[in-house]
This record gives sequence, structure tokens and C-alpha cells, in this order.
Amino acid sequence: MYTQIRAQDASVRRLLARLSPTKVVGRVVVLKRSYHDESYGFRRAREFTMPDYTPEQLANRVTHAPLLRYADALRTHGHRAASIDPLDLLRRERVAAVEPGRYGLSDPSAQYNVDGILWTGEGSGKGKQWSLDEITGFLNAVYVGRIAYEYMDLPSKIERLWFSHLLESETAGVMHGAGPERKRRIHDLLARSEVFDTFLQAKFPNLKRYGLEGGESMLPALDALFSAAARADTTHIILAMPHRGRLNLLTGLLEYDPAALFHKIKGGAEVGVEGDEVSGDVLSHLVASPTLNYGGKEIKVSLLPNPSHLEAVNPVALGKARAKQYSLLKALEKGGDGVEGCMLGDKVMCVQLHGDASFTGQGVVMETLGLSNLPHYTSGGSVHIVVNNNVGYTTPASSARSSMYCSDIAKMINCPVLHVNGDYPEDVVRAVEIAFKYRNYFRKDIVIDLIVYRRWGHNELDEPAFTQPLMYQKIRSRRSVPGLYEDKLVSDGTLSQDSASSVRTSFKATLNDALTASATYVPPLVKFDGQWNTTVIDGTEVGMVWPGSKGARTFDTGVSTEVLRKVGKGSVEVPKGFEIHPRLQRHVKNRLASLESGEGIDWATAEAMAFGSLILGGCDIRIAGQDVGRGTFSHRHAMLVDQKTEGVVVPLNHALAGAIGKLELANSSLSEMAVLGFEYGASWERPNVLPIWEAQFGDFFNGAQVIIDAFIASAETKWLKQSGIVLLLPHGLDGAGPEHSSSRIERMLQLTNDPFTPQSNVNVNMHVVFPTTPAQYFHLLRRQIKRNYRKPLIVAAPKGLLRLAAASCKLSEMLPSTQFQPVLPDAYQATDKIKRIALVSGKIFYELAKERAARGLEDRVALIRIEELAPFPFTYLADIVKPYTTFGTAPEWVWVQEEPRNQGAWGHVKDRLGVVLSGLGVQGEVRYIGRREDAVPATGIGKAYQAQQRAVVEGPFEGLC
Repeated sequence: MYTQIRAQDASVRRLLARLSPTKVVGRVVVLKRSYHDESYGFRRAREFTMPDYTPEQLANRVTHAPLLRYADALRTHGHRAASIDPLDLLRRERVAAVEPGRYGLSDPSAQYNVDGILWTGEGSGKGKQWSLDEITGFLNAVYVGRIAYEYMDLPSKIERLWFSHLLESETAGVMHGAGPERKRRIHDLLARSEVFDTFLQAKFPNLKRYGLEGGESMLPALDALFSAAARADTTHIILAMPHRGRLNLLTGLLEYDPAALFHKIKGGAEVGVEGDEVSGDVLSHLVASPTLNYGGKEIKVSLLPNPSHLEAVNPVALGKARAKQYSLLKALEKGGDGVEGCMLGDKVMCVQLHGDASFTGQGVVMETLGLSNLPHYTSGGSVHIVVNNNVGYTTPASSARSSMYCSDIAKMINCPVLHVNGDYPEDVVRAVEIAFKYRNYFRKDIVIDLIVYRRWGHNELDEPAFTQPLMYQKIRSRRSVPGLYEDKLVSDGTLSQDSASSVRTSFKATLNDALTASATYVPPLVKFDGQWNTTVIDGTEVGMVWPGSKGARTFDTGVSTEVLRKVGKGSVEVPKGFEIHPRLQRHVKNRLASLESGEGIDWATAEAMAFGSLILGGCDIRIAGQDVGRGTFSHRHAMLVDQKTEGVVVPLNHALAGAIGKLELANSSLSEMAVLGFEYGASWERPNVLPIWEAQFGDFFNGAQVIIDAFIASAETKWLKQSGIVLLLPHGLDGAGPEHSSSRIERMLQLTNDPFTPQSNVNVNMHVVFPTTPAQYFHLLRRQIKRNYRKPLIVAAPKGLLRLAAASCKLSEMLPSTQFQPVLPDAYQATDKIKRIALVSGKIFYELAKERAARGLEDRVALIRIEELAPFPFTYLADIVKPYTTFGTAPEWVWVQEEPRNQGAWGHVKDRLGVVLSGLGVQGEVRYIGRREDAVPATGIGKAYQAQQRAVVEGPFEGLC
């Protein structure tokens, strides 16, 4: 019935290249190629078409226009009259739009030809002639029941017709109910959940467990979703969820050992690691990754760890799901794009659970939804389930949102929504199966608004009647959801009372046994498995280790001249006939000239050589952010656009076509939190990928601070999750004003657990660097992969240095046996004439070097650069400054920075510099030179900025001649 366009297929891409601007092939409309089509990692959304109404159907729709209007009104407005609130507290006005009389339809016995108006399916026995009474009953059964549908606002006619056909042709089918076996499965999940909550309440009455009472239908919903996915040959589900009902899901469906849970409740650790201290996390953040079996088909469900910041895990899950799919694609087609025979979403599905208040209130929800259909971010469609309590903490829905439904935010991406009454588990299962069918067909997001209630307060120790007395009067007077369903099954003979009681008794006994076993439970040692077990370095398979362990090491990051020149030239190589912008000819010429001479290598060239050499080694690189293809400062040009066709080429992928690795340039939406979360999630998938997020300006990361705090800075300590993500944060005061000057490096340094004194095998949670040469940057990028462990890297990245001739480097600085230097010594030899030693970090060095040369003070002032701020390079720095401490006269030691005193690196280095110098016998403190304390990183007044900067640059040389 439907014809599918797969723009990813090589044959279609070739066809697109020949067609201009559009061409109709049969019933398929093929569009001219668009911007970014040829970029690796691009995934165009699938397009569909279907036959239009037949002439007979169109004529019938005209003849029975009032009936057509009535049917469309039920499809459009039926959700407003549906019985979807278990507590019946929603204030719902009479919906006149769903009454036939409004359309002049009054005779219940009148006969109508419904062909082209209703999708009634085959075999009804009544042909196409239906009475108004039958039509009304039919439409009300479909659209005004315990499941409500919002799909008529979708702009796609194909999707609207798909929904109408599915819902109306299968209304009387098996999807409305379930066979005895399935009903018993639903009962089992519900009953076990209730027993679990009751058990915890009895054994641990003061525990905040965030139970599922009132929302137990979440479990059969997820069970049905996992089952449907497994039947469709999905092999992996990436699951994100908040705290509510998490323990129920873990023990009831995800095979989490109750003994391990009770061990944790009683104060034990959830993980075991030899020789490493782990902070662990709270009870409501526990995880599991079981492989479940449904009808002989296995599916792995990975519940991701999450912080208490609601919804923050959503983009992480989305990034993990896409990265997982890419791993499978690469496994199918070694060294290829992986687009033939397998599409995104075929084998991996992202499932996100939400709370009603957070789904409406948290901005990251909007940001993540905004990524869902973007070509470099889609994972093939997510299924969202909002566990809707109609209250957020103590705030009622009327004060928590401005929209009718908590799910209305999803309409921004034209997402269909299914509302379902959580009191009826079989209807919940049907809603889930419909949702999966849509997602699996269109590979787009869909939302299930699972309307339930919360039997207790926000946690079991709260008194909810303080703020919702009427709601809780109703809740406390009603039978539980498991109890109601059990009564139904006993009543209709599906389940005997003895068998129902046996389910509860048996599971309670299991929990009692687990509670006893928890006294001697020892958490298993966490080990690397799957793709994290090993990585390949220089063609050799190397076992991954924990950072800080004795086996942790960095391998050679240097590269041969031959490879450097090959990838450097390849980074500006384009296909024959490809026309680049005239102004980029100079960019190409300069790069080739610097490669030939081996001097004047700029930052973009060094980066390209780092990328290319890693790609040749089999590493995938993904750099994401706003304008990353060209670069915010128009310096990178890692992707080029044909000036005549707007076709795109990534030169490194073109030139290194035979390499296993690929470079993906993901120009992102104008989002920070979701995009950074997405890239971080991708970094969890495998160690042989280099994920990079580049902020447009350094301080733009502050929109993603939750991701940095709750994931990047702490995930290894809390959850033992390694990540090699790189954050490029352009930094440097240059007159741009308060917001575009600083990467707030002080915040990053404060987030590190960098020791204040030297320690062996130190395991700092993330590395913070401020490199001043392209070679240093080159080695840092390669170091991320050339290790047998992974660690987040925060780079205070260059702006003005990108084109500063003095900040270029030589090819020889990247050859084998060269490496990143945590401290760079002064260019001049230490002598007893040195009167002042200026310790600096970052681009201020070049301004100071220029000033020193202008004053002729090279023999009086030494400039020493600290390139790696965390972990602080105690030993490296001591070795470099030691010669200055051996002369008779003691020089003065100063720290110079352009940032205000309460910002920049000063707060981090002050005490640590003192430790180094005191260890060398130096008396006195390091003097600070820089801007005074300020509420902003930089002034927006040009003359004030120039005066302040001049004072900073002159400071280290005052009093010397």
C-alpha cells in the first residue's frame, strides 16, 4: 500500500545526483539533493507516499460531506471526551463537536456508504452501508474510550491516514484484549509490583523508595513494548527513566537481584571495584542491563544511570542509542558507511520515561525532542511514556503547565500522542502496541500519556493531603490497580483466586529469602565487557583498565612525516569537478605550503592531521556543535560545499576512503544541554570513538551545566562509566565583552578532584588543559585515543591564536617520540640574571612574550607555560623551574592571567604552586598579577578593556630594565 523512499540507499543517492530539481518516478517523488546529503553520518528522514482516494471514494465523500465532517470531528476531538482519567478529576467541558446532530445527522437508522470515510476493514459482513447508529457506536468505541488519540494535527497526510486505517480497521480485533496467557502475564507483573511495594513499606518504613503504587500499569506497558520490539527483531533497547517506580521495574522486569537491592538499602555498595574508591549513587538511580527473552527472541535492555536532575538523562539515552546503532552498522559493513540493508532504528530503540511535571517543565525535554528528527541526531524514533500523576511534588497540573495536556510539548515535532487510562492495563498494552507500530513504521517519536495516580506523596514519608485533600480522599477510598485487575480476571474465569494468591505468596517468599541473603551479599567486581573490554592502539589489541590503576598508560602520540603529510593534504582534497568557494583557495594553498615546508602549521591543520591519523588507525571521530563543519571562526573547513550544487564533501573521508574510521561533522541545533548530553551518551558506547563537543563560544557551556556536573565530572566516580569526550571551549579576553570572552575555566577546575599535593597514580576525574600551540592540541586529541582508559578532556580552546603566526608550530613537533608537554619551558636558558619568573597559562603568553621582546628583557624575565591545569603537573613543573632556584639571588615568582582574580586558573594553581616551590626550598608566596575581582569575565567598554589588558601585560615587567 505504501511506497517507501530510502534516500540513504546508494542507488537513490546516485539518482538524486542526476535529477534536477525534482522528478517523478512512478508514484515516488524524488527530491533534489539537499545541503549535507553527502556528509558521513547524515540520515535523511524516510519519506512515504500512498495512493490517493479513488474517484468513487472522492465522490462519496462529497455526497456524504456531513458524515465526513462528523467522522473527522471524532478523530480530532474524541480525546477531549474520552475516559482517560482514573480519578475523574479532569475538568472537561461538554464536547459538542463529537455529537452527530451538530452536522445535521439525526436519523439513527439512516444508511450511509462509508467507503472513503471510515476504514472498516474486510469481513464485517455489512459491506460499506452502515446506519448512523452503527457509525456513531463504532466511532465512539474507537475514539471516545479509555484510549484517546491525538494525530489529526499531524501535517503528514500519510501519517493521519495510517492512524485512521489502523485504529478503525482493527477496533474489534485481538489488540483490544489479550489471550489468557497474556492476561496472566499482566497480572503477574502488577501483583508482584504491589507485593514489592508492600514488602518494602513493612520492612523499611522510613525508606524513600518512590514506589509505583497507582502507576503499576507502567510495568505491563514496558513489558509489551519490549515484547513488540523483540518480535520486530530489535536487539537493543536504551532505556531512560526517573526515580518513580524504578525499583519496581528493576526487580519486576529487569531481573535485578532483590538481595543486591536490600544490601544497598541497608547501607552497602552497589558495585565492587578492586583498589578504587567509588562514591556510588542513591537507591533510586540503580541500573541493570539484562538480556530478556520473548518467544525465543532475545533483546538487551540497558537502563541508563541517571542523576536527580529530572529529564537530564534523555539526550544521553538518545546519543547512546544512535551510537549503538552505528556500532551495529559498522559490524555489518566493515569500513563502509553502513547504510545498505540496515537503517537507524532497525536494531536499537530508545525508550524514555518521564514524569508529567518534568516533561512540561524541564527545558531539556524540548531540546531533546528538537534533536529527534535531525539527520545527525535521529536514532530511528523514540517511544516516550509519560507516567502522569497529575501532580508534580505538591504542585497540581493547573499550576504546573499552561497547556491542556502535559504531553503538548511534543507537538513541536509533530509527534502523535496516545492518552490512556492507567486503571485498565489491557488498554495500556494496546496503546503501547499501537505506539510501537507507528515508531517502527515511520521511525519517528511517539508519546504515550499514561494517566495514573500516586498513592503516596512525592515519597512515602510525605503527607499529600496537606495540598491535595480531595485527590487523596479519592485515592485512599479506591482499590489498587493490581487489585482491580485481579478481581476482573477472577470474575471472568481467567484466573482462580488460589492462583492469584499464589503469585503474591510466592513472590513475597522470594523477597524474604533475598532479605536474608542480603546479610552476606557481596557485590560482584565490575569488569569491562563487550566493546569496552579492549581497544586497538597502533594495530594492537590492548585491554582497557581503570584510570589511576598501575596498568594505566599513554602510548606514543607522535605520527610519521609521511602520514602527517598524507592526511594533511587529504584534508583539503576534493573530488574532480567540485567547486569550492574562491576565498577558500587561499586556505588550501596555505595548508599545502605549510605541509611542504614543515613550518607554520596552524591549529586547523594540526587538528585535521590528528583526525586523519586517528581515522587511519580505525577510530571514528564525531565533532558536534553549532557551525563545527566550517568552525565558528571560519578556520576549520572540515566540510566543503560545492558552490554550484550545494553538494557537500568531507575531504578527510573522501581522501581516506579506505580507512575503517570516519569523521562525522554534526552541525547541531542551537542547543547546548541536549547536544552535549547526546555526545556524552555516544561516548559511553565504545572506546574507539572520539566524541567532541565544541561550544560556539566558551561560556555557552553554561546552558549545559547539568550535563557537566551530573555526568561528565562525576559519572566515573558514581557509576564507573568511562568517557573520552572532549569539550572545546573557545577562551580568551579579546574585547568581546562579558559573554564571549571566558570559558569559565575556574568552574571546570573546581569540579575536578585534583589533589592539592603530589600523589602517585592519581585518578583525576577529568583533565583540564589550556594549550598554546597546535602541536600540543594535536597530541591532546590523539592522547584521548592512545590510552588504555578514557577520561573527559576540557580544552580552553583558542580564538585569536587560530591565525597568530607566533602560535604556529613545526611538523617535527608531531613526529614519533614527541608528546604533549604539561609544562612548556621558557625559550631562553635559565641564568642568574633572571629577576622574575612569570608562570602563565594560555594565550596571554604571546602578549607577554611580545612585550618582553619589545623591552629587551629576555634575560631578566622567564615565561613558563602551564599547559595542563588538572591533573596539576607537580613533577613536570618542579623539573622545569628547579634550575631557577640554584642561583645565589632568589628571583620573584608571579602568576599572570588576564581573567579577573576570582576567575581563571589562579584559585586552582595558587596553593599547588606553593607546594612545588616550597619543595624546592623557595621562600615566600607567588604574587598575583591580573585583573581585580569582578562580577563578569570582561568589560564591554572598549577603552576600559584596552587599559585593563595593557596593565596586565605590563605588570610582569614593572621595575625591571
